[in-house]
Amino acid sequence: MLFSFAPLWLLSLLATLTQQPTAQAPVVAPTLEWNARRPLTWADFKARPNTDRLEALTSSTIDAKVGCVDYQFSAQVTAVFRPSESWVRHPAQASAALLRHEQVHFDLTELHARLLRQKLSLVKLDCEKLQPAFSNLTKMAFLTWQREEARYDQESNHGLNAARQQAWEQQVQQRLVQLEAFALK
Repeated sequence: MLFSFAPLWLLSLLATLTQQPTAQAPVVAPTLEWNARRPLTWADFKARPNTDRLEALTSSTIDAKVGCVDYQFSAQVTAVFRPSESWVRHPAQASAALLRHEQVHFDLTELHARLLRQKLSLVKLDCEKLQPAFSNLTKMAFLTWQREEARYDQESNHGLNAARQQAWEQQVQQRLVQLEAFALK
């Protein structure tokens, strides 16, 4: 599992906060937004393997865009999958169980996007002092997400421990249901 939020996320945050256009917009590879009706398929994994240690890798992130209009704070938080950074070693031989493991990585990204949406709905952010408050809030959210992703791989042994894998699948689905109010419509 690859975690990132800084480069593109930070650029979008800074551009939104300053309300000034950037000289040249960064080239962004196509991504897939998390959608309960559209699970990942092996065809979504477009990159070449870059390590011998794993059979597959899901690159996903939480894209957070914020801004203030007439001193009213607004945020858009989306869980996204990056096909150009995600890979499977042997697509023709890759198992459905391995794909389920990778899907749970993406589901965890959505789960933590919902938790961030929940936090943002509860806090009152001052538009004049937005940067430090928002930065601190998101740093904690991303740290929590990254720790849970690492714990998932460790406890499920990257999906090889079938019982723990199944337990994680069920737990993540239950938590997604509990946070349904914070799903994108």
